[in-house]
Amino acid sequence: MRSGTSMFKAIRRGYTLIEVLIVVAILGLAGALLVPYLSGRGDFDTQAAVRQLIADISFAQSDALANQGFRRVVFFEDGTGWALVRMDEADLASPFDAATADYVLDPLADSAQRGAYVCDLTKSNRYSSVRVKRVDLDSGKRCMTFDELGGTVGAGGLPGTGGKIRLSSPDATYQLDVSAVTGKIRVTRLAAETP
Repeated sequence: MRSGTSMFKAIRRGYTLIEVLIVVAILGLAGALLVPYLSGRGDFDTQAAVRQLIADISFAQSDALANQGFRRVVFFEDGTGWALVRMDEADLASPFDAATADYVLDPLADSAQRGAYVCDLTKSNRYSSVRVKRVDLDSGKRCMTFDELGGTVGAGGLPGTGGKIRLSSPDATYQLDVSAVTGKIRVTRLAAETP
């Protein structure tokens, strides 16, 4: 009888499969939540800002098609963001004026923006470290314009020549290459920020 008791105690000392699975699940969950904060979170924020920009460019193109009008994505000089505005064909060569611009309506905009479709990276906790570092569209312009057919156009209504947009944070830099005429975008992660 004594040997049976010691055998029972030896088996009882181990963990059950359920206990091991619960511990593994908790460690996995903790790792999934902590890894983004331990590694460069700015990379994820920069990726999110790139996705936001691509979505806004696609929206401007779709809005131009749907409403049969000109839509422009304007990048702010200080690199803090961009805005979507309506344009008339006669105003394609006019510079951007924030005070008089006819902004596309953003139903998700807060009351301070008065419905204006503006992405201000500095006002977002998520994108606060991200900046638009370089914009070179249609031979040196800081905007891209879509016509009523959804193609890119430059001043005078000539077909757009494409260009590059670079978004950067301390942890990552991404370049968006914009194709001529179609506005198709290809994203590349750059190894390090270059001028």
